[in-house]
Amino acid sequence: MVTGPPPPPRSGAFGLAGTTDAPGSAGPTDDGRAAGSGDGPAGSPAAAGAPVVAVAWPLAPRPRVVRGWEPPPTPYAAGHRGVDLSAAAGAAVRAVAPGRVVHAGPVGGRGVVVVELSGTGTPPLRLTHEPVRPEVRRGDRVAPGDVLGRLEPTGSHCTDPCLHWGLRRERSYLDPLSILAPHLLRGAAPRLLPLAPAVPVASRAAG
Repeated sequence: MVTGPPPPPRSGAFGLAGTTDAPGSAGPTDDGRAAGSGDGPAGSPAAAGAPVVAVAWPLAPRPRVVRGWEPPPTPYAAGHRGVDLSAAAGAAVRAVAPGRVVHAGPVGGRGVVVVELSGTGTPPLRLTHEPVRPEVRRGDRVAPGDVLGRLEPTGSHCTDPCLHWGLRRERSYLDPLSILAPHLLRGAAPRLLPLAPAVPVASRAAG
């Protein structure tokens, strides 16, 4: 019997599919579906243009990035369509920008919270957080710092507990670190130094 090429991954809720980085798997996460499916691969014009809207990391203190964003070379190829952030099980997962919860609940056996970010164009950006035990409901409005849920001890593809953080505009995957304010990537917020006291004109003349 002659067989053709394997079919593309099945779409799950919100267009999320695939819990692993291998093409053709089916499940809930951002890192297993073809980047840019329908809109072109990540890095194409359709996938560009994520505004800097995040004023904080989704975990505190600043988490270690245990695996970065690795866009696949072609649709359905292996890659990593998000970033993995190290944290302890039970850590609070927080909103990084204003938005609206469009999903909070299990997908493929793991907890997923998806937030549609306000003011990010049409179609809007969506952030995916997993595996998370939700403490919000669909339709809730969130502000930076609001708790979305707690990191679950199992359900990630990391060796130790980690948060998979993904960013999409419609079906195009983007690097979630690209929406973080620059000072957050440098590791410290900028500080304004005090101005030196003004020297009176008479003192300058005397010198």
